[in-house]
Amino acid sequence: QVQLVESGGGLVQAGGSLRLSCAASGRTISSYAMGWFRQAPGKEREFVAVITWSGGSTYYADSVKGRFTISRDNTKNTMYLQMNSLKPEDTAVYYCAARYGSTSSNPNLYDYWGQGTQVTVSS
Repeated sequence: QVQLVESGGGLVQAGGSLRLSCAASGRTISSYAMGWFRQAPGKEREFVAVITWSGGSTYYADSVKGRFTISRDNTKNTMYLQMNSLKPEDTAVYYCAARYGSTSSNPNLYDYWGQGTQVTVSS
C-alpha cells in the first residue's frame, strides 16, 4: 500500500505562485508513475500533469503547459508541482496519485490517491 499526503495549497492572487508537495509512505514510489489531478466544484476530476517513475518524462494538460512544472525526488519519496502565473480558473482541489507502471492521463487508472489540497486563486 502507498499512502499519499499533499501539502502546499492555499490562497494566492492571480499571477502568483504555489508549490505543492506529495509525500509518499508505506512503500517506495520509485517504481510508480505519479500524477497531479484537480477537481473544481461541479466539475469532474481532470488531468494536470504526470511524471514517469524515473522522472525522465513529463506530460501536461494544455491548460497548464508552460506554467506548471512537475518533478519528483525518489530519494525523498516526494513529488512536487510548481505552479506559476496562476489564474482564477486554476482554482480547485489538487490531488496527487500513483500507479504502478506507466503514466496515464486517465485518473481512473490510478491506484492510490491523497486527500487533496485546496488551491484558490483570486482575481
